[in-house]
Amino acid sequence: MKKKLKPGDKFPDFSLPDQNGRSVNLSDFTRQGEADKRYGFKDGYPLIVIFYRGFFCPRDQQQFRSLLAFQKELNVNFCKMVAISADEPIVSSAFKAGLGAGWPFLCDTDRKLIRELDILDETEGEYAYRALPYTFVLKPDLEVFKIYNGWYFVGRPTIEELRIDLRSIMQEMDYYSYEAFNSPHVKKIRIPQQTWTEGYSERAEPTEKGIVDSFNIRTGNGYIKAPQFDELIFFNFTAIPGEGYRTIKAGEKVKFELVKTHTGLSATNILRIPD
Repeated sequence: MKKKLKPGDKFPDFSLPDQNGRSVNLSDFTRQGEADKRYGFKDGYPLIVIFYRGFFCPRDQQQFRSLLAFQKELNVNFCKMVAISADEPIVSSAFKAGLGAGWPFLCDTDRKLIRELDILDETEGEYAYRALPYTFVLKPDLEVFKIYNGWYFVGRPTIEELRIDLRSIMQEMDYYSYEAFNSPHVKKIRIPQQTWTEGYSERAEPTEKGIVDSFNIRTGNGYIKAPQFDELIFFNFTAIPGEGYRTIKAGEKVKFELVKTHTGLSATNILRIPD
């Protein structure tokens, strides 16, 4: 390719090792979640890709320190951020840990991607043969939305600029509006509170039985394993009767009602079975 990208171009879906040496694809970070698939949404989430010179660069250190507070906002907004340098995984791992960063640090040690994007620093000094400090904001399909050239530090994006970029992208996604969740299909899986507070006592006793295979306390989603079904049965925490945020543990025996929709099987009215 060897050309400078511009907004509207597709960013390459490359594969690089992360700070632990595990190979990952860029598209792994933009895919929709399992719950989104169940709700019938098609769109994924935007991604911020930051190229930096290396752990030794004081400007990179300052940029990442300013992003530490932003990572919590990204988590609750379901958006991702990755940082890429020519450092080895062991160096990237130490840098990441020292910062207290939660986002992945990817390692382009042979400079293949950096050269492909034509962002290799060819000046003298300690920055030679390192990535120029570019930040790319990508749409879920990896289309480039915004590019920031951080050769001078003032060119690097502020948190507010990144927030505006993400908002602009997400406003065009199929999951963004309240109405998208306030639909009959989604409410079969993401159960409204009033279902459990209005006439629940008249509801029939669940007939299906199984064991909780997993439950992710961060996302509020899990799966039930039932011998009578070939596939794991998805559920959202709202399928557990009650109020507020409800949790359940893997290995607990449950009975439940089965919901069949065009996006697969889900469970509702999940009740624990006492030992």
